[in-house]
Amino acid sequence: MDESPTPISTPNATRRQFLAVAGAAALAGCGKVEIEDGTTTPEYDYEVTHDETTWEDYDPDWAGPTDPPLPAAVEPEVLVENLEIPWDLAFAPSGELFVTERTGRVLEFDGDDLQTVTEPDSIIDAEAFPPGPDDEEHWETWFVEGGEGGMLGVAVHPEYPAPPYVYVYFTAETDDGKVNRIVRYDVDADDPAETAETILDDVPADTVHNGGRIAFGPANYLWVTVGDAGEADLAQDPDSLPGSVLRLTPDGDPHPDNPDVGDPRVFTYGHRNPQGITWLPDARPLITEHGPDGHDEVNLLRAGENYGWPEVRFPDEYAAADEYAHPLANTGEESWGICGCVFYTGESVPEWTNRLVVGTLIGQHVNLVTLNRDGETPPRDDDAQVFDDAWYDDALAATSHRTFEDVLGRVRHVEQGPDGDLYAITSNRDGRPRGDRFPRKRDDALVRLRLTT
Repeated sequence: MDESPTPISTPNATRRQFLAVAGAAALAGCGKVEIEDGTTTPEYDYEVTHDETTWEDYDPDWAGPTDPPLPAAVEPEVLVENLEIPWDLAFAPSGELFVTERTGRVLEFDGDDLQTVTEPDSIIDAEAFPPGPDDEEHWETWFVEGGEGGMLGVAVHPEYPAPPYVYVYFTAETDDGKVNRIVRYDVDADDPAETAETILDDVPADTVHNGGRIAFGPANYLWVTVGDAGEADLAQDPDSLPGSVLRLTPDGDPHPDNPDVGDPRVFTYGHRNPQGITWLPDARPLITEHGPDGHDEVNLLRAGENYGWPEVRFPDEYAAADEYAHPLANTGEESWGICGCVFYTGESVPEWTNRLVVGTLIGQHVNLVTLNRDGETPPRDDDAQVFDDAWYDDALAATSHRTFEDVLGRVRHVEQGPDGDLYAITSNRDGRPRGDRFPRKRDDALVRLRLTT
């Protein structure tokens, strides 16, 4: 069986939908910039604005839905199969889609063709569990080579394709052990690998808790979620990077208005293993964060605040501790394996508009989390999971519904495309199968979630 990533044959409209954005801006080279190994790459002429009110999704008067999100006739359409543990996906403003595989590759997909952009030499060895026949029972291996490290987050420069920069977060081997780093590449170059610029380095890494989600926010700054690298106490030290959320310029410098709490790159700290970040329409950031033995969280971020790990994580601890920021949602003893997320503002699935759409790993489903402000009536029907105890963050009322249970398997990330559709990737080949349903022979997959009627 051919196990290479394979785009599925789709109508010609697919590529047009991926690239249905205004024509690419001309690339104006104005000299060269020297990279670490002495090679050069074009220096591009571009400007980055940092005004969140110009963000196309900015809406300070947004409202949370009051009707439940289900039922909605949404089904997955497979676009690419046989991927090797896809970990993140990011759309360029011009429509191309970049996908990372934890085993070490950055891929580009335009709706028809799939090609490798780069495979860093310094990345750790990471393996993918083999896909199998649908009727074959798989065993639990839990950790294939590489653990949870490898090629993780990907982000596209907000002014892409001028400059044509793509950023990736990955676990690298060094003479002193493993580190996590962010490198950006000029993907317009003949060999993007030769243009690598490291903008964040020497972040402690481990077999677990590497964080790894990166994304440009509404004001065009680069946000980075960093796990505690298996050393929980580091999360309480804002002078260290593990267990924090960072806010950087596109060149890797600290945001000029970051809080003065420790390392100038730190926006918040006290996190365990945050692996999702997105923004409300009023530009406030949300993260999703893995917990211990369940207790996964959704958190609303406020500059400089301490989110408590490992000092607090359980209801009685939060109820007795006002010095730490409290979550909007905490799953208690149930583990979602909470992962990548997007606050969906598209109209392709109107029942889900203005809700947080969250992928889950061990839970093997997609969560639709409705966040309501004061004066709104939350959609709390019989299928709702409600987070309304007094110790929760009262800035927003959180209500969750779940869908796609045991349909896709382990859902690593969900993202909104420029066409308003939702896209998801699975991580069924990461060595943590459950029962005999996953991985399937098509796994892993990139899918589009669309209404069927």
